[in-house]
Amino acid sequence: MPNRSVNWAGRIAAVIRKDIVSEFRTRYALNAILMFALVTLTVVSFSLGLLIPTKEILASLFWVILFFAGMSGLAQAFIREEETGTAMVLKLSADGTTVFFGKMIFNLLLLLALSILIVPLFMILLKTTPADWPIFLAGVVPGLTGLAGSTAIIAAVVSKASARGALFTVLSFPLLLPLLAGAIEITKVAFIGGGWADVSAPLRLLIAYDVVMITLSVMLFDFVWRQ
Repeated sequence: MPNRSVNWAGRIAAVIRKDIVSEFRTRYALNAILMFALVTLTVVSFSLGLLIPTKEILASLFWVILFFAGMSGLAQAFIREEETGTAMVLKLSADGTTVFFGKMIFNLLLLLALSILIVPLFMILLKTTPADWPIFLAGVVPGLTGLAGSTAIIAAVVSKASARGALFTVLSFPLLLPLLAGAIEITKVAFIGGGWADVSAPLRLLIAYDVVMITLSVMLFDFVWRQ
């Protein structure tokens, strides 16, 4: 059993390593999400000007920027496989669960890189900082995890479509709406200042969303991707 677990983890690591090497060769997804986020954040900052938005608006803007920046690059996890002709090789060399977790973790790494850049710039340009950092992180971590897992299976679904980019965002938004609602609520409390009791309901929503989406994705991924 330990050997099987090690082998399974090793196969997932191999998928992640392949995607990281491929991404560093092209830098398409990373450049797309970082440039989109920077441009959007700059435009929002200049648009607000001297206006002082409420904490509720700032929390919504933070996740809107993260969501649309992520949508500009996360679909590449599977689109690149189809375009380069490596999808069939991946299907023959790895099972669906391994591929799903590999792609999900790769997406999560991209989102973490995006967050490391966006969070300090967001606070500098929009002149705000969380009143409670632990609550802020409690919203960001499960929010990014759910975003990475959901977009992995959606990207697999749309990778064979012709209008991939537009279809990816259109399909993702309604599916991710509960996740975004919970994450925005937690971020709002973190900006305003509150206790853990104020975020217990949205935090449970995020955790439940992550568990349900990842479980369903593992169950359905192999069938969806190999069709």
